Amino acid sequence: MRYHCLHIKTDFAEEWQKDVFDQTLCELGVDTIDGDAYYIQSDVWEDQISNLKFEISNTEGAELLSVEECPDENWNATWEAEHPMQELPMGVRIIPHCAFGAGHHETTGMMVDALMAQDLSCKTVLDNGCGTGVLGIMAKKRGAKEVVAIDIDDKSVENTRENAALNDVEIDARLGDTPPAGTYDLILSNIHRNILIAQMPLYAKYLRKGGELWLSGFLAEDCETIVEAAKREGLEQTHRQSRGEWQMLQFKA
Repeated sequence: MRYHCLHIKTDFAEEWQKDVFDQTLCELGVDTIDGDAYYIQSDVWEDQISNLKFEISNTEGAELLSVEECPDENWNATWEAEHPMQELPMGVRIIPHCAFGAGHHETTGMMVDALMAQDLSCKTVLDNGCGTGVLGIMAKKRGAKEVVAIDIDDKSVENTRENAALNDVEIDARLGDTPPAGTYDLILSNIHRNILIAQMPLYAKYLRKGGELWLSGFLAEDCETIVEAAKREGLEQTHRQSRGEWQMLQFKA
């Protein structure tokens, strides 16, 4: 598989600004970040070149130094060798591959900690934007009766299935942005603020009466907009917490 490497110089005042920048580039197709090297599949680079250059040039503290085509090699194997299995509470093990969310980023960590405090016996759970499947796996470990995981990235779906098997839990992992018909007691979504806002009507539609919606992946400045979007769908905020600049909001139907 052919890859391009973008060498990007970053100089941000706060660490969270680098996190937001990296997350934005990942949403535009970047697979792997190693220091100032940002790797992207060559065909994706060709499709997204204008968007990526625009994002980089319009971000204060970021500068695109060079772009080079990388020699053909097994990039997944190389990445995995440098990113070994992650150990989480309750004996959960995650092989992250190139998917976001091995469990140690602040946003994922808040979700994991909240799940650790829950008894999900007889509950149905939707892991929306599952990445590595870590949240769905933790929900299963906390007793969830059924977990459905969806993602628009086929690699994430494959990674979720692999990690579910690794942890000996059953998860219905599917490709797409809409879950199968039905309702859920708990919906987990740790993705970009714009997607959370756009999908708020979907969350309200699939959330069972009295069910809970947990959202993360955004900053303090985004909370008011997200809360207002939730209110429009009849969802009531019940809790808010932070870790660094990152936030987590909980709502009830």
